[in-house]
This record gives sequence, structure tokens and C-alpha cells, in this order.
Amino acid sequence: MLLDDDPYRAFMPYEGVEVPWGSEGPLAGLTLGVKDIYDVAGYRTGSGCPLKLAESGVKDAHAPAVARLVDAGARCMGKTHTDELAWSMYGMNAHFGTPVNPAAPDRIPGGSSSGSAAAVAGGLVDLALGSDTGGSVRAPASFCGIWGIRPTHGTVPMDRTQPVAPSYDTPGLFARDAETLCRGSLALYGRDTAPLPDTPRFLRSQAMVDLATPGVAAILDEAFAGIAAAPVDPYPDGVEATYAMCLATIGADAREHLLPWIARARPPLVHGIDGRVAAAAALTDEEVLAARAARDRYTAHIAGLLGEDGVILAPAVHAEPFRLDPPIALFDGFRHDSQRILCVAGLAGLPQVVMPAGRVDGAPVGVSLIGPRGSDLSLIALAARLMAGERG
Repeated sequence: MLLDDDPYRAFMPYEGVEVPWGSEGPLAGLTLGVKDIYDVAGYRTGSGCPLKLAESGVKDAHAPAVARLVDAGARCMGKTHTDELAWSMYGMNAHFGTPVNPAAPDRIPGGSSSGSAAAVAGGLVDLALGSDTGGSVRAPASFCGIWGIRPTHGTVPMDRTQPVAPSYDTPGLFARDAETLCRGSLALYGRDTAPLPDTPRFLRSQAMVDLATPGVAAILDEAFAGIAAAPVDPYPDGVEATYAMCLATIGADAREHLLPWIARARPPLVHGIDGRVAAAAALTDEEVLAARAARDRYTAHIAGLLGEDGVILAPAVHAEPFRLDPPIALFDGFRHDSQRILCVAGLAGLPQVVMPAGRVDGAPVGVSLIGPRGSDLSLIALAARLMAGERG
């Protein structure tokens, strides 16, 4: 890293390499952290795994997401920590340590984009590149009290990037304010292909709210007070069936794109990831085909609900971040509870913007907007207006 000090342990301790950047681009003057699953020329790519790091040579080219940001003028300050193989959501890496959550030092920062979120929340960089498969930008943004976006799936190629589940994997961004997030998103994703109208149609899912804790539900009500929202059901076959479809399709992708390396390299896997690997390996071809067909139907259902102007007002995660010394039984339950909410946008490949909205038990809590495909930048602008109290 190029920083003199990293009090939040957000960055990997690689020797700092100056990456050329476009000094007159639209992101000129902004600093950038990059999650250590993306190739950055001059650096190794560790993916939160010692064996991956050992196998990695120094890269000679950037991943497309990195190239777009540095070409636009952002100065890369180094590579940030990630959960092992980017397949968790707590930010607690047994091999390389846990970044400090600057907004709540006694709580998890969230993962797998933990270092990127901590770097932004702690003021070490202006923008940070993360990735979101099952919630790895949205959860850390909520937990660290910052802005974050999971973009429309497929807007940026994921070449030269550690895959988990390519039909879900997306390059997300963090910033401390909406204006910076919008600047970075314009450079990374380009202009909206389907911008929202000035007066979108607001929607609210009681099922999503019911999955949240009372404290998070109260923050959601306060953040969106005065907004008339029509009821909508993003779980047409029920919450559990929808979530099971998500687990199966992520697992099926991982079986094709990540498990072959795991089988060859045989890395020691921490609790949680070992179970996800086993579940993915156990999937039958029939189960995969059925889950992917169900996902296609689900995506069409959600697209029909949203149309071109629908926006779902939703909790970002079901609860505030937990403390750093939880009982082991909490881990799996918390992940499943959170992803029952997070799976909606992921399954349908939709953009979701998370913005800080309050605190529960002293820890940050975010709320979110889910919009139609291609509405990313206008969704950020809408979120900024709502957070400023504009309701018209």
C-alpha cells in the first residue's frame, strides 16, 4: 500500500506500487482502494487465501473494473482485505486478520469486501472497489455506515478477477457520500441504459421487513417516512423456496468456477466456507437445472413487478453487525437471515443502493433501494434525494 498508516488494517501489507492514473479524468483527485480479488498491475492477487497468494505471480495488467477507475483518474493506494476466496460476509479472515470497523470498532466490518468498506469508512480512501455475489458490498456498507452499490449484473466484465459465482458476481463500489458514489459509478458502469423517471413508483415488501429485527424495521420506517409505497411480494413461491433457489444457483456456479481449484489445491477452509463447498459439491445435475429454471422465472417475475419505474424500499441487511466475539452458533444463522433479504436483487441481477440511515444498539444500520436493470445512477440520485428529505 502507498499509505503511511493504516489504523484500521484495511489494506494488505503489500509493498506499495504506484499505478499510473488519468490525472485529468473525471475521478482526478480521488483515491481508491481495490479488493484483493482484482488483478492490479504490479501487485499479486491473494483472494484472502494464502495458497492463492503463493500461486499468484505479479500481475502485468488490470482487471477491467480497476482499469476503468484508474483511467478515469482515481489513484490506487493499494489492495484491501477480503474474506477467504470472497465467499463469506463477516470480514473475519483467519489467515490475514479482521479489518477494524471504523464506525463500530467492537463489531464486524462485514465481508467479503471488508477492507474496502473499512478503508472508506475510516477516511483512508475516497472510493473503494469491492465485489458483491450474495451481499459482499451491501452488508459491509450497512455495517460500516457508508454508501454502497451492487450494480446491474453484467455491466462490467469480471475478467482477471477471482470468481465465486459468475452469474451473481458484480464489481461494487463504496463511498462516504452519494456524490462520490455517483462519480465513481459513472466512470465504472457508464450511463444508465434505463434511467428512472423523475417520479418513480415506490414499492414495499412487508415480507422483507418482517425478516428484519424490530430495530432495523424502525430505522427503515423512519428513513422512508411519508413515502407512499404500494405493497409488493418479491417471494412469489415463499421466502424459503426463494432462498433455497439462491443457494442452489450460487452453489452451482461455484461448483463450476471455484471448486475445481479447491479440489486441486486442497486449502484448509475455515468454518462456514467448508460447509458451502460441501453443499455445492453435493448438488445433482437435476437440482442445478431445476434451480436455474426457477431463477429464470423469478427474474421475469421481479422484472414484471418493477417495470421501468418501480423502486423497492428495503432493509439492506436484517440486523446490525454483531460483536467480534460471538458464539459459533451465531455465524451460520446470521448469514442465512441476512441473505433471505439480500437474495432478491442478486437473483434478479438488479441494482441495489445502500445508504446509512441510523444506529441500532450503537452500531450502523443501512437502508436500500432496489431498482430495475440499468437504473443504477438514477437510483443513487434518488437515494440521495430521499436521504435529504425530498419526498416530492
